[in-house]
Amino acid sequence: MSFQITFPDGNVRQYDETVTLYDIADSISHKLAKNALAGMVNGKVMDLSTEVSDDAEVRILTWDDDEGKDVFRHSSSHLMAEAVKNLYPDTKFGIGPAIKDGFYYDFDSSHIFTEDDFEKIEKEMARLAAQGSSFHKSVISREEALKHFEDAGEIYKVELINDLPEGTEISTYQQGGFLDLCAGPHLPSTEKIKAFKIMSIAGAYWRGNEKNKMLQRIYATSFPKKAQLDEYLHLLEEAKKRDHRKLGQELELFTMMDEGPGFPFFLPKGMILRNELENYWREIHREAGYDEIKTPMMLNRSLWEQSGHWENYRDNMYFTKIDDTDFAIKPMNCPGSILVYKNSLHSYRDLPIRMGELGLVHRHEKSGALHGLMRVRCFTQDDAHIFMLPSQIKDEIKGVIALIDKVYSLFGFEYHLELSTKPEKAIGSDEIWDMATNALKEALEEEGRNFQINEGDGAFYGPKIDFHLTDCLGRTWQCGTIQLDFLMPERFDITYVGEDGGKHRPVMIHRVAFGSIERFIGILTEHFGGAYPTWLCPVQVRLMSITDKQLPYLEKICNKMKAQGIRAEVDHRNEKIGYKIREGQKMKIPYCLVAGDKEMENNTLSVRRLGQGDLGAKNVDDIIDAIITEIKEKK
Repeated sequence: MSFQITFPDGNVRQYDETVTLYDIADSISHKLAKNALAGMVNGKVMDLSTEVSDDAEVRILTWDDDEGKDVFRHSSSHLMAEAVKNLYPDTKFGIGPAIKDGFYYDFDSSHIFTEDDFEKIEKEMARLAAQGSSFHKSVISREEALKHFEDAGEIYKVELINDLPEGTEISTYQQGGFLDLCAGPHLPSTEKIKAFKIMSIAGAYWRGNEKNKMLQRIYATSFPKKAQLDEYLHLLEEAKKRDHRKLGQELELFTMMDEGPGFPFFLPKGMILRNELENYWREIHREAGYDEIKTPMMLNRSLWEQSGHWENYRDNMYFTKIDDTDFAIKPMNCPGSILVYKNSLHSYRDLPIRMGELGLVHRHEKSGALHGLMRVRCFTQDDAHIFMLPSQIKDEIKGVIALIDKVYSLFGFEYHLELSTKPEKAIGSDEIWDMATNALKEALEEEGRNFQINEGDGAFYGPKIDFHLTDCLGRTWQCGTIQLDFLMPERFDITYVGEDGGKHRPVMIHRVAFGSIERFIGILTEHFGGAYPTWLCPVQVRLMSITDKQLPYLEKICNKMKAQGIRAEVDHRNEKIGYKIREGQKMKIPYCLVAGDKEMENNTLSVRRLGQGDLGAKNVDDIIDAIITEIKEKK
């Protein structure tokens, strides 16, 4: 009996007998079959050995697919587990999933693993991979599974089996001499695993419960080719050099202190950088028709109950009492903006109303999750809220997309878009959510924007569009967001007077461009490696003398530059010029300008541009004009 296979591009093929996913790949091209890692049947990832005999939608997965990478790295975790079992036979096994950029496996072993063991384990992995053992799946009964793993003393596997709901398919996978409890899927064989590297080791409580035993978790990564692994390791080294925490200290931008974990301290130079970003934010928002507001940092509990935060977000909030009344420090700015809207009566002629706020918010993060400026407990959101007519939704969303695109283009960021839908913990009916989600989707489609659907990751009050930046190392960061909200206007009973003289409900957009000023500074620092564009740099020019004789000349030039808005300083230190230049470059100062007797006589300066080297002697006024232009144009 024939059946049809439909592929992602819409093409359909007919098959007259049962075929495996590998056969399907091979029928398309031998190259695809060679590169295939697994397949997807009707949305479910499966082994290439899976047989298909009915009509189905099929996608062949390769390394280019995220699902393919997950299968590759999950199989790599089994390979590492087999190597560990061979080397340390008394080891008991926890779980070994694929994670972003790699995988891990949790071990309970009498051997205490250290970095000295990594090379030994990798060598055994290489030996096993070269054998090309197939990954073989067996579906077994609960009784068979329990007997096997009890006999083997695998207490963690037994616990997992006992916790599986009745009726769950139980399967094992075996490659070589290693058998593991696993739902799969896996690679056809170990020979595809060509390159791997053990990265680190850490303690991990079994199943994440601190009441359970601490296991040893070995983290690793793997790739189909050694060149890919080498490139990945190079990027990791480059990321270490660009770590914003390290550069933040070296460039005297910000610091973290034990007295305020998760609460960053911005130093004078960091405040210059921050203020420049905020000034730019104000400039583009004025141009886009936004009015700036400021709302209180702490508001009454009743407000947060009305907004839904008390019910849905309380675990992330900080509280206090004033006159025996509960107050909360705001985790979000939106309720304050709504109160500003309610402060006046509004006509349909007033809409849209666009309100922007650089609002400091506080959210509780566990200490283990804190990470420099990327994950903090207080941060400034470059928030804006738009109150509009239903007929204005698409145009306003398009306007926000254009504004955020303008911001990211300025810094040279590429990005992709994700549309996040209703989460499990949400307020409002399915009908309202569908209306809001479709409005965002239609706006994206009309703008010709490619986007991915991110199921269940919307805010509790509405769906959203997220902007994911890609930095110079290829890492992605979620920054900008656009959230469409029909629910908060309902909860706060906000209205406008329509053409008919009656009261109507506006629609609300929540949006950010930077996301968090602090986090965006962290991302910029790593993206530029601390060598910011000149307009952002805390110190834009450092003037250096060969001897003290040129200092009065440099002081005069410095004052002239400052008068024209250039952040300039004179290096007065009694050091050799080579040392001064190296120090200026280390501090990522865009322009190091040097004067000796010759430059002083000719009203010139020797120009050294960060990243470009010695540009020779140039006229002082020409240098100033060029720097002013560079700053003004935000090059």
